[in-house]
Amino acid sequence: MSLNIKPISDRVVIEPMAAETTTASGIIIPDTAKEKPQKGIIVAVGNGKKDHTMTVKTGDVVLYGKYAGTEFKYEGKDYLIMREEEIYAIL
Repeated sequence: MSLNIKPISDRVVIEPMAAETTTASGIIIPDTAKEKPQKGIIVAVGNGKKDHTMTVKTGDVVLYGKYAGTEFKYEGKDYLIMREEEIYAIL
């Protein structure tokens, strides 16, 4: 889980969890119909701001908005970088 990226200020780097491939009843979902994941693991956390301490930490599983953050690829893996305020909940 250690990443050589250090987010600035109140930003976090999240590794999105894989999208669901089957429904609860066992129906296989094709790639074109898969929902964008909204759950992921925090892999790097910034230092926060002067008036804001970070409430999440590395390793937390979080829920975030469907269109939150900016996607990027690093060493062949997909990640999201976003502000802590875009995170809805820690699971």
